[in-house]
Amino acid sequence: MCARGFSSDVDILVNNAGVAESATLANTTDELWHRHLAINLTGTFYCTRAALPAMLKNGWGRVINISSIAGKTGAPYITAYSASKHGVMGLTRSLAMEVGASGVTVNAICPGYVDTEMVSRGIDRITTRTGRSAEEALESLKRMSPQNRLVTSEEVAAIALLLASEDGRGINGQGLNIDGGTVLILMSDML
Repeated sequence: MCARGFSSDVDILVNNAGVAESATLANTTDELWHRHLAINLTGTFYCTRAALPAMLKNGWGRVINISSIAGKTGAPYITAYSASKHGVMGLTRSLAMEVGASGVTVNAICPGYVDTEMVSRGIDRITTRTGRSAEEALESLKRMSPQNRLVTSEEVAAIALLLASEDGRGINGQGLNIDGGTVLILMSDML
């Protein structure tokens, strides 16, 4: 978790630490539940609380929380992850309203599956639990997007750069999806 204080002012804070593990609700241990809340939500809270006073004093700042499309939609087998990311969305929206007139913006980026080590570990879990090959598991994740691909970390970084810039000053309290359209599919399935 973030230190309770910083040695210098922070103008731009990106809360990017995260953990994603899967289990049915019945198999979600107290440890797994608390780990997700501690890292994904409470860590975001502590870092933001530590950085915010300097931003408010300076009349300018950017808080960018890395959430997830699971923080908007939910999904089976990721109850703890989804709950923690829904919490990040609530924190983002509430704080954006609280500090909106101060020159500080607070937003979240909500990626789908990103081509990172976290997704690679997820693929390993899928192969272990289902017997599918890594290639089959990867293809199933890609098929969740209308673009039939994983998002790149560079694409997520580009959104973060916009939110951190002066050009992003009018964006506040938002959860910006970067998922190739996955949420559209999930939402249309609910209709």
